[in-house]
Amino acid sequence: MGLSKTIWSNPTEFLRVEQPETPVLFFSPSAVQAAARRFIDGFPGMVTYAVKSNPGEEMVENLSAAGVRGYDCASPFEIDLIRRLAPDAAIHYNNPVRSRSEIKHAVNRGVTSYSVDSRSELAKLIELVPAEGTEISVRFKLPVAGAAYNFGAKFGATVELATELLREVAAAGFVPSLTFHPGTQCTDPHAWESYIREAAVIARRAGVTIARLNVGGGFPSHRMSAIVPQLEETFAVIGRAATEAFGEDRPLLVCEPGRALCGDAFTLAARVKSVRDDTHVFLNDGVYGTMVELPMIGVIDRIQVLAADGTKREGEAKPRIVFGPTCDSVDRLPGEIPLPEDIAEGDFVIWHGMGSYSVVTNSRFNGFGELHLATVLSLKI
Repeated sequence: MGLSKTIWSNPTEFLRVEQPETPVLFFSPSAVQAAARRFIDGFPGMVTYAVKSNPGEEMVENLSAAGVRGYDCASPFEIDLIRRLAPDAAIHYNNPVRSRSEIKHAVNRGVTSYSVDSRSELAKLIELVPAEGTEISVRFKLPVAGAAYNFGAKFGATVELATELLREVAAAGFVPSLTFHPGTQCTDPHAWESYIREAAVIARRAGVTIARLNVGGGFPSHRMSAIVPQLEETFAVIGRAATEAFGEDRPLLVCEPGRALCGDAFTLAARVKSVRDDTHVFLNDGVYGTMVELPMIGVIDRIQVLAADGTKREGEAKPRIVFGPTCDSVDRLPGEIPLPEDIAEGDFVIWHGMGSYSVVTNSRFNGFGELHLATVLSLKI
């Protein structure tokens, strides 16, 4: 899969002319750059991109063009990708569990920022990573509130352990920092505040002045029509809480958004394979394709339906059970999806905000999963 050479005005034009039988992701470079500038202009610190959410070359190139100078990488593949596409960018290797071979690869690629959440992993970093000029951020966790799912179930030290680790990082001669992740798709701006205040407590108990505080990802993309992400309010809360909690020792702030930078840059068009007995709608894309996240964190309701000729279906909304194309009964979207009552085979169901965790998780199960990527000037239907 690669970008089409033709740049289309909008998705409707492409669908009307091409009549694709495979799912299409429409990419808007202007949407990526606008999202990047919103963070760069509003966030009170350094903006880095969580590459895992969408590692497409078109994403990295447009973020770089918009002024993003840092990238959060979780693997040697992602490190190499950034070194190739943005060779002068800062790389934060913030997957807190790495093999020795992965650590050595990062060192050889000039990575000087790592996260850690355990004694065993810190011991590996002390053994393999030169201390001078290298940052180690201790990742801690708190009870989750306001997020779609809990990142602390896998990563993050307790407050007590984080205090000990931070003390060890400083004693070993590394640049001591702290980091956390409030949880994915976090729509409550105040979710960051308790973490920031606890970070200040950890630093004081450890007797360490931290260089930076990475407030993680979790910044939401626009998934529900009725819930518009309040990013500027979140930025303001983060800045105020950091000043109040740390005072004169306020560290430099870093964020690592993923979906908030890539989510709204892509729109998906899935074609209707069948409307079975006016009850079930079968699409040529599903949870084994670009919709893998929908059963985990909820359906995106920013949906429109176009007939094959590009006209909008205007029928009254009717709840439908929606299946993907595979033979697996798990390949079903959660709940019932309101779709126009006049929806028909050959129509296109348009899903806005599909840029995160879609391209990278698309599989070829059952022989499906062929995906076209088209560039458009506007994502407006």
